[in-house]
Amino acid sequence: MNAQSAAYCQFMDMLFPGCISLKKVKFQAKLEHEYIHNFKLLQASFKRMNVDKVIPVEKLVKGRFQDNLDFIQWFKKFFDANYDGKEYDPVEARQGQDAIPPPDPGEQIFNLPKKSHHANSPTAGAAKSSPASKPGSTPSRPSSAKKTPPSSSASKSDKDLETQVIQLSEQVHSLKLALEGVEKERDFYFGKLREIELLCQEHGQENNDLVQRLMEVLYASEEHESHTDEHEAEDQVHEQPQQQEEY
Repeated sequence: MNAQSAAYCQFMDMLFPGCISLKKVKFQAKLEHEYIHNFKLLQASFKRMNVDKVIPVEKLVKGRFQDNLDFIQWFKKFFDANYDGKEYDPVEARQGQDAIPPPDPGEQIFNLPKKSHHANSPTAGAAKSSPASKPGSTPSRPSSAKKTPPSSSASKSDKDLETQVIQLSEQVHSLKLALEGVEKERDFYFGKLREIELLCQEHGQENNDLVQRLMEVLYASEEHESHTDEHEAEDQVHEQPQQQEEY
């Protein structure tokens, strides 16, 4: 999950070499704190380059589909607006660190969402397309305006970003299947408990000890359950010496 956190860092270095220390990037991140570490490096590079964008780290790390898709689309537009087509060797840039592991081929792949050509500018407060700047002027921050048509290197970068979308879609699909299974199991057991409750209510006036005990269990609060567990544990502790004496 969230292996693309390292890819974002590499793309940022591709746009603005030296703005992020790739030595610190965890390209084989598999744990949540490693993903968070990479996103913090990415956010620091945004601040360094005056990019007015706050990364929703918590939402991205949780693997929520819509949040990750929104951020990927934003980053794609940001990349296209700032990439100048220069050659870039990603392996050399990360000094031979292993690349992101490939996705599991056994998982199904979602259809890629269509690219939006009318979305708002990816950077808040960035100026829209305007007439050519005066000669000698230097932008104070990365431009969000469209530049010259991307070269073959830019096309390769597009494919890399699409690969990241595919990987993310696979992860979301797997999580959705797992969630559906948990919800079905929850509904099944809830239905069983409801049937037991109705049976207990039908026979509640018979002064049946078993029925009364079942009703207590069904309507017991969490606090009551915790106290009951504590008493049962204490009873077991008191019984242990007696059992040892019998032996």
